[in-house]
Amino acid sequence: MNNEEDSAEKEKPGSEQIQKVLFDARKVFITGEINQDLARDVCARLMAMAHVSDDPITVIVSSPGGHVESGDMIHDTIKFIKPEVKMLGTGWVASAGALIYVAAKKENRFALPNTRFLLHQPSGGVRGDATNIDIAAQEIVKMRTRLNKIFAEATGQSLKKVAADVDRDFWLECSDALEYGIVGKIIISDVEMN
Repeated sequence: MNNEEDSAEKEKPGSEQIQKVLFDARKVFITGEINQDLARDVCARLMAMAHVSDDPITVIVSSPGGHVESGDMIHDTIKFIKPEVKMLGTGWVASAGALIYVAAKKENRFALPNTRFLLHQPSGGVRGDATNIDIAAQEIVKMRTRLNKIFAEATGQSLKKVAADVDRDFWLECSDALEYGIVGKIIISDVEMN
């Protein structure tokens, strides 16, 4: 974001008020592409909320995914902080967004009925000499294995099944994600999250 965009963001009417209300309500939104800037902002909010109180935090996710390591940062922070984190999926929860979503305990993973989920293996665009391309390919294979283990543990599916399912884009409607073990409960109202 450049200085003009940053200034425009700060000048939006009610933006600071909305952020204060969300902080006080202990709600964090993760929307759009997962990148380092978003990860830093989300983790800072989570840490600040954890510092203020041990009360539960609700994270609302609607994301096409993005940078895996940025997703890892948020995933690990959710597991690291003391407050219980309740996750609400809406829109689409894809790729690194799904990695973040499964950081919460299964009983704390909620989704609205029209949410779609996407799991897939990591991809990369690497240039350079053959040696560096080979190193990058090996790292992607390690990352794929690690992510498959995370999703297997989070869903209760076997590692072999997860690996086979995510070999290509693996889209799930909300009810399918519930059956697969990604979603803990499909809800239509916030009172159902209590």
